[in-house]
Amino acid sequence: MKKYIIERGLPGIGGADREALKGAAAKSNEVLAELGAQIQWVESFVAADKTFCVYLAEDEGVIKKHAELSGFPATKITEIKKMIDPTTERS
Repeated sequence: MKKYIIERGLPGIGGADREALKGAAAKSNEVLAELGAQIQWVESFVAADKTFCVYLAEDEGVIKKHAELSGFPATKITEIKKMIDPTTERS
């Protein structure tokens, strides 16, 4: 599977309380279970008016389907080609 970062425009999400985030995660997980093994949520970062979500997926189409079914917009989908971190210089 390919790795993607999905930017979701969600006004005010940074001010959401724990229960609201819990509900959002539950809805996302419900749709992921419906879509099966072709998509997996890794993690999400919550900013003021956006989330940045890391997903593994077969293709962009299944990410768009998740967005449609969950109601969480996929404002921008970017495939990750490579990763680097502080240890990259030693490899």
